[in-house]
Amino acid sequence: MISSTGGSGHPSRSRASRLTVRLAVLATTVALGAVGVAVSATPSSAAACNGYVGLTFDDGPTGSTGTLLNVLRANNVRATMFNVGQNVQGNPSAARAQVDAGMWIGNHSWNHAHMTSMGQSQMQSDLSQTNSAIQSATGVRPQLFRPPYGETNSTLQSVASSLGMRQVIWDVDSQDWNGASVSQIVSNAGRLQDGQVILMHDGIQNTRDAIPQIMANLNSRGLCPGMISPSTGRAVAPDGTPPTGTPTTPPTGTPTTPPAGGGCTATATYPNVWGDRYNTSVTVQGGSNWTVVVALTAPQRVNTTWNGTPSWDSSGYVMTMRSNGSGNTFGFTTMMNGNSSARPQIRSCTAS
Repeated sequence: MISSTGGSGHPSRSRASRLTVRLAVLATTVALGAVGVAVSATPSSAAACNGYVGLTFDDGPTGSTGTLLNVLRANNVRATMFNVGQNVQGNPSAARAQVDAGMWIGNHSWNHAHMTSMGQSQMQSDLSQTNSAIQSATGVRPQLFRPPYGETNSTLQSVASSLGMRQVIWDVDSQDWNGASVSQIVSNAGRLQDGQVILMHDGIQNTRDAIPQIMANLNSRGLCPGMISPSTGRAVAPDGTPPTGTPTTPPTGTPTTPPAGGGCTATATYPNVWGDRYNTSVTVQGGSNWTVVVALTAPQRVNTTWNGTPSWDSSGYVMTMRSNGSGNTFGFTTMMNGNSSARPQIRSCTAS
């Protein structure tokens, strides 16, 4: 049985031909720096948010991913990018740039095939191969999966779940894939309500041009871009600090200039990953006397730290690391405890 949810159904099969065109631009590269997530300590707009919506972009990375990221950052948007595996393999720098810009990454299959026609083993191979490509390029293992064309069945959902991913369709279809104008995309996005998710696409000019107006409408209604919860598939408050809103051309992994008034920038990388644990290295720029707050995902636990003085909140999952004169790079080892996909989130960085 094929099912699809959302106000406008799912994209037609004619998208397959457009996918071929998009793949032709994979040779275009996007410049970037080190792998990691750079988070600047800027005031959060969460206090003004009466609800959250999930802005999603399918079929990337493309040759214009860098331009899309610039637009998103300029409008203080964090979004979820549902990437196609072979696109990631062909353009890993663009996939890394997505993470560096603060975006969340989801699995959108290996080559955008009609997966409901596959057997279980083929589905498993397809999604596993895509996860491996994404993790190799970005250091992030996807927790979300969107089936191509919105086509799904119980077998595909079961396979995705076995790989630690929540299936996410959409509530609102922007119709950008169907030639919608900027005004039509903005109008469609205007139907979004708290917790809902909208379908959009990487590589479409009208979509990029619509983003400022989409954000103006959301802001007027007290709605903010959020992350999609792997538990519920609904949009919720982000688990980290939003991007600074300062675009770069092209986007890179280099941390932005720290804001005035005690701000600093912390960049996390994951240099070592084993079967049961992994290391996180955090580099701080913008001050020598710094404090960085890092949140873990249960049931993961830190068992070793270095080059900083840690303290913990009552839950044991939020660590505050303070400089101890050992330089501006600290690290820690995290035991996975059965959760191999989650990675720590940097919540804030302050310096004095």
